[in-house]
Amino acid sequence: MRAWVLLCLAVSFVAAAPSEVHNRASYFYKGHDLSSLKTLEDVGSIYRDTSRRNQTRPVEDILGDGGMNTVRLRIWVNPEGGTNGLEYNIELAKRFQKKGYRIYLDFHFSDSWADPNKQPPPAAWPTTLSPLASTLRTYIKDTLVSFEKAGIKLDIVALGNEIRHGMLWPVGYVDVDVQPWSKTIANFSNLATLYKAARAGVDDAVHVGVAKPQVMIHIDNGWNITLQQRWFGAMVANGIPTTAWDVFGFSFYPFYGTAATFNNLKTTLNTLAWEYRKPIQVVETDYPAICNGQWNPIPESSEPEIPYNIAGQLTWTDTVIDIVKQVPFGLGQGVHYWEPAWLNNTSLGSNCNDAILFDPDYSNYPQMVGYSRVSVKMFQEST
Repeated sequence: MRAWVLLCLAVSFVAAAPSEVHNRASYFYKGHDLSSLKTLEDVGSIYRDTSRRNQTRPVEDILGDGGMNTVRLRIWVNPEGGTNGLEYNIELAKRFQKKGYRIYLDFHFSDSWADPNKQPPPAAWPTTLSPLASTLRTYIKDTLVSFEKAGIKLDIVALGNEIRHGMLWPVGYVDVDVQPWSKTIANFSNLATLYKAARAGVDDAVHVGVAKPQVMIHIDNGWNITLQQRWFGAMVANGIPTTAWDVFGFSFYPFYGTAATFNNLKTTLNTLAWEYRKPIQVVETDYPAICNGQWNPIPESSEPEIPYNIAGQLTWTDTVIDIVKQVPFGLGQGVHYWEPAWLNNTSLGSNCNDAILFDPDYSNYPQMVGYSRVSVKMFQEST
């Protein structure tokens, strides 16, 4: 299978000379996902900068001083109350862009969360392939046009969030472990149709004047080279040209499996750089500041020599940044920390107490105060 995929990619290898690719990837994205910020601020939460004698400051200013140059925002289709919806994101994106930050929009194609364990389609969308693909295409175009009309330039758009098992289930469900390879390819047929529609929606928007963003495919378990090779190989085998995405995006967390090692991440990123010659980013990562077993059993870390504390946060992210920057041909293009300011969800989905970059004060809940930790400066020395 791998040899067949390499043969399919031969033309793109010739077309993408390392020097040309390096020019495309010369900007290094140092991002934080701040999708929950408006929800927190709407109930009166604030952030204090401990490096400035606890001065109250916008969280993006604190993180910007720490080297952030990009903000990642997730977008849901028709969410209850509007949270993470179109207008919610336009308001945040305007604010961040005005301060000079690049904007990376993460499509979930759902009314709520979409991730490897769930990809529910929007309630109002069709449930059969052809009309679903058509609706998806129109939605992408309309969304990008709305951002353009609001004066927002999107640097990156991810067409789906952690789509290891596809998107818009059950129609777009996939599994790379289906055997034999011929059945894997067949299993990806619907997803390929949906992805083509989403990608066409980007082209439709560009055709009417939207500045073209970089198009990303985002998969979790960035440490798993077998997953990534089979997933992208199956898409290519279904007629998705390698020109249909510009950037690889991977999630990489320490506490969802002991195989999520730095060495395995390096293997994945370097191998895909050689095979596809495309820019690569780690678009979700975090590391616990507190993990004492108070609420859940302490999860085993994939890099157990790094302590679960604030210093460990810096060691983890420093190493991830170094690995990305060492990707061949200058293709390592960025690292993004997931939800560092989410004061009322400090575990960030893990069994640890706290993986954010602020020490939360709940004494006047629901109005919360976040006091910056030294780990807010994780990108400060990165260039």
